[in-house]
Amino acid sequence: MSNILIVGAGGVGRVVVHKCAQNSDVFKKITLASRTLFKCKLYQKEVKERYDTDIDIARVDADDIDELTKLIKKTKADLVLNIALPYQDLSIMQACLECGVNYLDTANYEHPDTAKFEYEQQWAFDERYKKKEILALLGSGFDPGVTNVFCAYAQKHFFDEIHTIDILDCNDGDHGYAFATNFNPEINLREVSSNGRYWQEGKWIETKPMEIKTVWDYPQIGKRDSYLLYHEEIESLVKHIKGIKRIRFFMTFSQSYLTHMKCLENVGMLGIKEVEHNGCKIVPIQFLKTLLPDPSTLGERTKGKTNIGIVAEGIKDGKKKKIYIYNVCDHQDSYKETLSQAVSYTTGVPAMIGAKLISEGVWFKKGVYNMEQFDPDPFMDELNRQGLPWFIKEL
Repeated sequence: MSNILIVGAGGVGRVVVHKCAQNSDVFKKITLASRTLFKCKLYQKEVKERYDTDIDIARVDADDIDELTKLIKKTKADLVLNIALPYQDLSIMQACLECGVNYLDTANYEHPDTAKFEYEQQWAFDERYKKKEILALLGSGFDPGVTNVFCAYAQKHFFDEIHTIDILDCNDGDHGYAFATNFNPEINLREVSSNGRYWQEGKWIETKPMEIKTVWDYPQIGKRDSYLLYHEEIESLVKHIKGIKRIRFFMTFSQSYLTHMKCLENVGMLGIKEVEHNGCKIVPIQFLKTLLPDPSTLGERTKGKTNIGIVAEGIKDGKKKKIYIYNVCDHQDSYKETLSQAVSYTTGVPAMIGAKLISEGVWFKKGVYNMEQFDPDPFMDELNRQGLPWFIKEL
């Protein structure tokens, strides 16, 4: 039984609250906190009506370590789920450290003033977490998260050595808007418009945005253009996958999405530095975020599927082997269950699973760890139980 504090009430936070309420035999007490209470109250009402489960709500500024520590102590939480922005990872990790409480997030740290994300500053907490005898589980979303577990599962059961991994992320959903993002617009657009990067033969190779394209035939969806991006799970996987020689990450984008994004970039709307407008200081990409649809409102109108997985190639018993492990998730099925679209669902369900395994004592180590550093089997079993079934194909 666990007492959890969930920080963040966006689309993913909604899924996490619903899924934790569905597993109330594990999560005996649930507190949801955010900077504003409006969505907290909405989600509180939803889980009461759907599952007859009461949750507490609270206001907290996730950038304020003092506020966070006071709330953690007040709730007596033994695990904090960081479902807030990647900018806030370090402040929440610090608050958990000061309170001696386990920590989980879904995405690695990103500085608000630099379009770059990396694990270095989170990994730096390792010795301090060990001394406190607590765990920080990093990246318990889908990618990162499930994709890391897929790699660990492939390594454990199918290969003596994995030489190459391609992570493939397809969202084939249609929300009906001319342009919208399926998760936080600021994070999404910064990620997509940055230079690509992949790891090969012991070094990082940088590419221009959308420079490398492949076409992949995604089961239940079909062939889609897929573009090479840098994604954070690569940074940890290169440390933990035996024999790896190359890891790449590909994501699908429609031509309409790319055209809109390029136009916005060309006129400066993706800028992350302050500019002056009519005597006021604004950050262009933050202003753009206020104009775009809120991703948490897209669920009801989004139709189609997502397909996210890995293709791993390597050696087993001296012979070449290649497998594809993937999940397909339907946007409308996700909405019926949690009132959120599949992009939020595929991130929120793994966050709950990570929290469940920690709460049950199935996954626990002292220090800071990434997903692939734990036994993948319990997590893979929970994916099938909790709404994200996976498939394996030999290629």
